[in-house]
Amino acid sequence: MHQHSWQKSSHCGQGESCVHVARDTGDGVKLTESGDPTGAILRTTPAAWSALIRTIKEDRTRGRVL
Repeated sequence: MHQHSWQKSSHCGQGESCVHVARDTGDGVKLTESGDPTGAILRTTPAAWSALIRTIKEDRTRGRVL
């Protein structure tokens, strides 16, 4: 079984519940949530992940919170 090198988000909500991101085998991105480490792992493409991050950053500069 492949071990993923999870990276914790630098922006976490209250408590220890944070998003974790890892490179998927091949060309993909995996996401999970630390509040439920045995829970679901979402998979997406690098392009979709980049678009999400770009949208979040743009909304923050406009003073909106997602």
